[in-house]
Amino acid sequence: MCELLALSSSRPARLTFSLHTLAEHGGLHGRSHDGWGVAFYAGNDVALFREPRPAADSPLVRFLETQGPATALAISHIRHATQGGVSLANTQPFVRQLGGSAHVFAHNGDLPGLEGAVPLDRGACRPVGETDSALAFCVLLTRLTALWLDVAPPPLEDRLLVLADFAAELRALGPANFLSADGDTLFAHGDRRLQRNGHAEPPGLWIRQRRCPPNDASADQDAGIAVRTDSASVVWVASVPLTDDPWEPLTCGELVAIRDGEIVSRDRSLGARDHAF
Repeated sequence: MCELLALSSSRPARLTFSLHTLAEHGGLHGRSHDGWGVAFYAGNDVALFREPRPAADSPLVRFLETQGPATALAISHIRHATQGGVSLANTQPFVRQLGGSAHVFAHNGDLPGLEGAVPLDRGACRPVGETDSALAFCVLLTRLTALWLDVAPPPLEDRLLVLADFAAELRALGPANFLSADGDTLFAHGDRRLQRNGHAEPPGLWIRQRRCPPNDASADQDAGIAVRTDSASVVWVASVPLTDDPWEPLTCGELVAIRDGEIVSRDRSLGARDHAF
């Protein structure tokens, strides 16, 4: 399956060790070798890097580890193709503009029947590429549009309601682990993932928070980032734990909102709710 990684930090940080570790899953240690991408936020815009090739042997990945932009919010994805060919258009994360902000989306799972189950006004948002993930992103943006017409960013509670309903509909179709960001907040939804026993079971995502003291280079390296000299709070979300430190699994259906390296909302009850199309 695909590999997901997100970073939210209170201070600008540079992805280092964790990007390399995730890349190893994209061709060396895993089956995800059909493309990779990473989006670095800078205010309301993003610097997007993608390649439809294995990440593990990519010179661009190695370049970004040392020369990539510092950021307080980043989302990365390594692809194992299930729908759509190996191409740049099908390579995540996907980026679209809404309400004056770049919105980023990355998904892990397979959503058969999505197009027939979830109506989409293709005049409002047309997917680029052939994947179920790109279609799901357009569905999400269409539902968020009304919120972003008047206020940017809209109230967090309103965005969470839209995301919770969206996530429940995806879970009814198949594994629906996803990361979404709008420049203000990072959202992570955990579901099921293909485990080593061959079954799709939770956890689908893991989370880890760490507070790095000022000038503590060892802590920064262990966390997989290079942080500026000020102290920082950092939250990681990933498909699998990337370090030997304690990581916490997300429960099936859990939706987490993260801002500036702090968890601001965490709803573990979503998986028990009964949603229908």
